[in-house]
Amino acid sequence: MRYLPLTPEDRASMLATIGAKSVDDFYTDVPEAARLKGKVAGLPDHQGELAVERHLTKLAAKNRSASSGPFFVGAGAYKHHVPASVDMIIQRSEFLTTYTPYQPEIAQGTLQTLFEFQTQVAALTAMDVANASMYDGSTACAEAAVMAARVTRRKKVILSGGLHPHYAAATRLLCEAQGLEVVQLPVAIDGEGELAKAVDGETACVIGQSPNVFGTVTDLSSVADAAHGKGALLVSVFTEAVSLGLVTPPGEMGADIAAGEGQSIGNGLNFGGPYVGLFSVRDKLVRQMPGRLCGETVDADGNRGFVLTLSTREQHIRRDKATSNICTNSGLCALAFTSHMTLLGGKGLKQLAELNHEAAIELADALSSVKGVEVLTPRFFNEFAIRTPMDAEAVLAMLDEAGIVGGVRASRLFPGDHLGDVILVAATECTTADDIAAYADALKEII
Repeated sequence: MRYLPLTPEDRASMLATIGAKSVDDFYTDVPEAARLKGKVAGLPDHQGELAVERHLTKLAAKNRSASSGPFFVGAGAYKHHVPASVDMIIQRSEFLTTYTPYQPEIAQGTLQTLFEFQTQVAALTAMDVANASMYDGSTACAEAAVMAARVTRRKKVILSGGLHPHYAAATRLLCEAQGLEVVQLPVAIDGEGELAKAVDGETACVIGQSPNVFGTVTDLSSVADAAHGKGALLVSVFTEAVSLGLVTPPGEMGADIAAGEGQSIGNGLNFGGPYVGLFSVRDKLVRQMPGRLCGETVDADGNRGFVLTLSTREQHIRRDKATSNICTNSGLCALAFTSHMTLLGGKGLKQLAELNHEAAIELADALSSVKGVEVLTPRFFNEFAIRTPMDAEAVLAMLDEAGIVGGVRASRLFPGDHLGDVILVAATECTTADDIAAYADALKEII
């Protein structure tokens, strides 16, 4: 949408209507000392549209897209191929403007896509029921912790040392605002099992991640047993949805709540968002699940129809009864997820997951053959951590000069945890043999 400025006459008419002499009247409550006098230093005067477009185009040209060369970044957001048909579907007018389906009689298409989305997420995570999506994986994780506290009526949440730090930060923020205690276990590449030792009679839930932020795949069944033995819940988190095509899903490991990120399926990197949070639970916990739940029913004539079965947000019910104040279902991102998932099917998802795992194995073999490089992650899907004999930031900078985006330095995610020589690298179906060879060759030159 183009910006169309108001004329002086328009502004004068608006001010007269509300009884203000000037715009300055709106700032009478702001102390004079806090008001800026004159222009903001360093900002240029306004320019014409053409000049602005040229300037912004020049700035954008400084960016390098993930498709412009070898790309090995993961750490919670992954470069996967999104079929062109997905974009075609979500740009149809009846889908592009989807929002809250308040009136089922005119929102059957929206409700059905959300119903299908829920069905897919429940099947992927091997849980009984899923909601109609959340903001993203980190807020889904935070909501899971708060939900566990409501269910158990306890106030202690334990986070694993392998939980993505962004997820941990979001969880800590929401929990502490509600008076819950958050215990973070020490950072560990392979330490999800430590949750079993940390749980006690005061614990509402333990939150483990598989594959974790270092890429380590862990069977959380023993953690689930330990948590349930103490009356606590297990929240199983994932950041790479494609992994569910191969690894054991949360439900089969005994999880009570599964929370994760769905960006990998149907959604591009998009400069970090918007993404789509996945959230599913055991049937017995459905009444405490945040978000919306779409259900299937029949109308007065016996025809199949869809409705909002459960609406737990404060926009629907009294605030003190709401289980969440998140007021979106990321509808378009959820539709992209469902469209891609439908195109793949169960067999296609498994094949896609296998391609990812095979690429990661080839990458690990190639990098570990470089003298001084050590693969730290013992069991991985498509992401793992490596240690280099040099500072990771310096290594990545030199790789960047060679046209290779080599991953994410662990010290960026965990500052102060002595991980300055560790890099998180990821490979997907988009990673080619030439990309892997270029990475390994460049490392040999650098190290």
